Amino acid sequence: MTSPSIPSHRTPRPALPHRSAPAGPAGPASFGDHLRTWRQQRHLSQLELADEADISTRHVSFMETGRTNPSRDMVLRLCERLAVPLRERNALLVAAGYAPMYRERALDDPALAAARQAVELVLKGHEPCPAIALDRCWNVVAANRAAQTLLADHVAPELLAPPINVFRLSLHPDGLAARIANLAQWRAHLFERLRQQIHATADPALIALQAELLEYPEPAGAQTTVLPGEMLGVVMPFCFESRHGMLSLISTTTIFGTPVDVTLQELAVESFFPADDFTAQVLRGMAAQNKPD
Repeated sequence: MTSPSIPSHRTPRPALPHRSAPAGPAGPASFGDHLRTWRQQRHLSQLELADEADISTRHVSFMETGRTNPSRDMVLRLCERLAVPLRERNALLVAAGYAPMYRERALDDPALAAARQAVELVLKGHEPCPAIALDRCWNVVAANRAAQTLLADHVAPELLAPPINVFRLSLHPDGLAARIANLAQWRAHLFERLRQQIHATADPALIALQAELLEYPEPAGAQTTVLPGEMLGVVMPFCFESRHGMLSLISTTTIFGTPVDVTLQELAVESFFPADDFTAQVLRGMAAQNKPD
């Protein structure tokens, strides 16, 4: 599932010129290291994890030091108690000597045809407002016509070479940053989302992305300016200086979760809505101009 103006995210070229991000920390080698890392990530003591998993503290200690090799069922029980994402559950299973349990397939795999159709319906049904499908690292998998038009109208084509990372595109000085009126607030909003995701997944790719984004220059001027349309404590509008005038958008995220597939658990659709009448009128006008013959 690819968009005509936004190619597939699997092309290896970077979306924007940027300095190489530092590599994420090397992953734990043994099951005990994995378990200890996730227990500490969740701020649990060995006693607290033992209570959660209905086992002894000694058993937890022996698994972390490698004195005891857990059964497959024990690995899955601990992953459940620690809310470990599916991708990382596979890593724990392999570290314990078992085969991965959760499948990971490209979204264009024939087995995921129903999922692709669902994503396409969500994107198309959101017209005339922009919507994009994203992978776990915030790379664009697909976009509807409204999102494609907004990017094509305001971003140089060379900056839209895949994979298009929406965090990088938003904050890079050669990307959308110069057009975002509330850049300081939007930047803080994106970093908070990224921080929460790193806390939940401990994903080295996201840690590397965070380190790269922190190298971008911070917006100049007051950092606490409140712009019209901001609903503090509720939503953070994306205030964008378009060629049509100031657009104010808010967004929601839809997650396609499944207990058996890594790809679908990590897939998300971000749908943008107009936060004022002017933005709604502009989006309707753009849709009318770009309506297929």
